[in-house]
Amino acid sequence: LFIGMSFFFSGGVAEGGSLTKVFKEVNPAVVTILATGHGYSKTRPGEKVVSKGLGSGFVVGKNGLVMTAAHVVQVADTVVVEFLNGKKIGARVQGSVALADVALLQLDKVPSGLVSAPLGDSDKVSVGDEVFVIGAPYGVSHTLTVGHMSGRRKPEGRSSQLLPIELLQTDAAINSGNSGGPMFNTKGEVIGIVSHILSKSGGFEGLGFAVSMNTANALLMQEKSFWTGLEFIFLSGPLAKALNVPQEAGLLVQRVADKSLGYFMLLEPSKIPVKIGRDEFFIGGDIILDVGGARVSTDVEDMRRIRRTIMNVPPGRRIKAKVLRGGKILELFTAK
Repeated sequence: LFIGMSFFFSGGVAEGGSLTKVFKEVNPAVVTILATGHGYSKTRPGEKVVSKGLGSGFVVGKNGLVMTAAHVVQVADTVVVEFLNGKKIGARVQGSVALADVALLQLDKVPSGLVSAPLGDSDKVSVGDEVFVIGAPYGVSHTLTVGHMSGRRKPEGRSSQLLPIELLQTDAAINSGNSGGPMFNTKGEVIGIVSHILSKSGGFEGLGFAVSMNTANALLMQEKSFWTGLEFIFLSGPLAKALNVPQEAGLLVQRVADKSLGYFMLLEPSKIPVKIGRDEFFIGGDIILDVGGARVSTDVEDMRRIRRTIMNVPPGRRIKAKVLRGGKILELFTAK
């Protein structure tokens, strides 16, 4: 941290002002996210448990929009946003893209004197540029950490095939509770949303990642954002066959948030904990086979079609899904 700060003061901060000045300007726009949800016990099958999540976020604009990480709020029944002055305001999830780990909240009430964070162009950030992060690591809110942008990365696996996602790698310290917080350039512009770390110890080891601001803008502000409120496991191959999925792939529902699209569709979450190799998850719930006529499959284009189908359904119009429940195929409907 000390080395990072010495570079910070000797380099790019000259254009944006001192670190202290920039921090004071943007800090009021940073918030702490308190999320509460429900699920089932991993040790006592069928027993409901309450889960509490902690993350960070930042205000976007004057109309009460807040950006954060999707994994903080994706299956939250209630979300509360806490400001620098200690005031707490409820919020609802307006849009979430779980694969990209970005989400957009709408405050229930817009407070007076709301401060928003200026958004930067993440394409203009280069490896070696100084950056800083503000968030609530382990609940210690409005903590500042400083570092550099270490690289640009594309996520591995299905997410990179389905969506144009870019990650910004940083050595600025990131820990549990930082998720969803802003990563700033030296001018105090948000260039990324903190997502996750790579660690063997469980703590920060110099490899942190933030979703680029341009990715978040494209998925949350430029597209029609929506929130399914679902956590699921993608089933294919031997596992799909073992669970009697009548097609090549399906989505096994793990958790469903209250008042979400999945909730109003009456989707049933899984309740029976299992462990296969190193993977722990739940079985026994609905397996989604089809959404709006678009079948779940291993074909990337089919999965894109499902996303477009949900996105393009007008508000108030019904969405139909086919699910496998208890060995029978059912059709479920809900209004978006």
